[in-house]
Amino acid sequence: MSMLTPPGMGGKYRVTGAAYPRMSRKRSRPRIALAILGSVLALALVGYGALQLIDVFRGDSPKRNTAAGAKDCPTTPPKGAAKGGGPAAAVTASAAAKPAVVLPPPGEITVNVYNATPRAGLAKAVGDELAKRGFVIGHVGNAPADFDKKVPGTGILLGSPTTDKAAFSVLGTQLAGTSQQTDTREGADIDLILGDAFKELSTKEDADKALAVLANPVPAPAKC
Repeated sequence: MSMLTPPGMGGKYRVTGAAYPRMSRKRSRPRIALAILGSVLALALVGYGALQLIDVFRGDSPKRNTAAGAKDCPTTPPKGAAKGGGPAAAVTASAAAKPAVVLPPPGEITVNVYNATPRAGLAKAVGDELAKRGFVIGHVGNAPADFDKKVPGTGILLGSPTTDKAAFSVLGTQLAGTSQQTDTREGADIDLILGDAFKELSTKEDADKALAVLANPVPAPAKC
């Protein structure tokens, strides 16, 4: 009989060393929590890496987008431009300095001044002032019947279909609000038909500023 067997209990109730119950170790909760946290972090890192690879293959990286948005116009000099400002560079600079529009001087523009308003003597007064500003004055008088008392605006510039458009522009700087029309004439002269809204010519200072803008227009920004 074993010493572990209580008195009076023998035979089948005998307890042997092989029959002792095995006690399992309790799992540590902190270790389980750390293991779960490590798994979550590992999955997050794998997912982030996959997204980075997708962005690289698609070309959507922030650096590429920034470079595309900040792309400047090419600054490559034109062919033939010499380094250090040679003759070719001087030609290029000279071409850039030339006015974009070649304007005829007032002395090459013949103006016929007609009065389509009820105000007497208006055509002569305007003709005299335009002559002082260098224009060549042709006919002066009342407007033809087709226009007499029928011009509600400031005035009409009437010329041939072949009249230089720049001549219209130069004469138009002398008074604002005019419209342009053409007829069947063959000459290069331009009729200035004064309308009901006309009050006076633009001041010579304002007209000169307008001419300067026409001769040297502000260049438009370069498009890439």
